[in-house]
Amino acid sequence: MFSLADRAPDATLVAGMAVNDEQATVAFVRRFEGPVFGLAVSITRDRGLAEDVSQEAFLRAWRAAVNFDPRRGSVLAWMLTITRNLAIDALRARRSTPMDADLLEQLVSTTLRGQQNGDIGVHLETVEAERKVAALPPEQARAVVLAVIGGNTAQQVADHEGIPLGTAKTRIRTALRRLRRSMEVGDHD
Repeated sequence: MFSLADRAPDATLVAGMAVNDEQATVAFVRRFEGPVFGLAVSITRDRGLAEDVSQEAFLRAWRAAVNFDPRRGSVLAWMLTITRNLAIDALRARRSTPMDADLLEQLVSTTLRGQQNGDIGVHLETVEAERKVAALPPEQARAVVLAVIGGNTAQQVADHEGIPLGTAKTRIRTALRRLRRSMEVGDHD
């Protein structure tokens, strides 16, 4: 059964969640469950873990709804950022040892080629993000994939790439700034 909340703008649903409006919260989850779960699966590569990450992402959004500022970005970007951070944290918590170098290389090459591995449909946001990552200078693209998607620390990126720690930090930071700028430009189209 759909309600009026199902047709409300994204920011209105977040405002409704902030005041514990049940219809707004249900509509919010319904609207974003696909992209949130899809991103969680694409990062964790584990449906069970992705379900846990998705549930926690919605709880975090509900708790943080009062602080949401639509001037800082879209609701979708906000939700996907929460999801990405939780998924990476979940992977880090699961991994007691650093990721195998061959697996890291496979992750980098798969991401930079834009190939999805899994049975979830590719979301437009994911395709666009992969295109923007692939447009970065190769050394920055590798560093950001290793750090953000691979869940590696800057030191681990430096070790994997055979570069100084400061260089790894600079590559990651510069790549993230470039991605943020390109996403901001893309959001206004």
